[in-house]
Amino acid sequence: MSAGEARPGSNGTGPRMLRARVLSGLIPFVGLVLLWMLLWGQFTWLALATGVLLASLVSIVFYLPAVRLSGRFDLVRAVVLLAVLLFDIVRASLQVAWSAIRPRYTPSNAIIAVPLVTRSDLIMTFTAVMVGLVPGSIVLDIDRDSATLHLHTLNVASVDDVPALKRAVLAAERRLILAVGSADDLARLRKQEPIGQTGSNQTDERSAG
Repeated sequence: MSAGEARPGSNGTGPRMLRARVLSGLIPFVGLVLLWMLLWGQFTWLALATGVLLASLVSIVFYLPAVRLSGRFDLVRAVVLLAVLLFDIVRASLQVAWSAIRPRYTPSNAIIAVPLVTRSDLIMTFTAVMVGLVPGSIVLDIDRDSATLHLHTLNVASVDDVPALKRAVLAAERRLILAVGSADDLARLRKQEPIGQTGSNQTDERSAG
């Protein structure tokens, strides 16, 4: 090999990838250890040792692909994300409570499929969690291949109500991407090219009888 010929990993890409892999696995590992110690309510050497042992067993037996972190965090967008989420939770809680006590109320619900923009497992999961936190909607399934959320929602009188529900989910995903999404997610968001086309128009309305 000549002196001017580049060597693999000479630009630091290899070490950076190795550090990223180690970090992506270390964070969940430490989280499991801390969770174990919190469950026991003890921060002792014995709790630490058993936590490390348990986290090692879980990591080996229930191995999952490493979660890719975006490496970016927008504080202002994150505050907006939390504020809107809290507002949605309060508003939806009042709406569901009113539906429960409203005279002659006829329950109606629907199962809808919402294709997301992101390809990130983490953003998909957090979007599903945010949607599930808002009363009146439950995440039934996440199709990872098509990045599609399947939701059960309340108070859907007709098919005309479905687009507004989909826009609400996509708006939550958008706020999440702007706060912690990767550069790839931001680019997809700007292009507005949802990747989950399969089942995007699937709507199954059912009476709650």
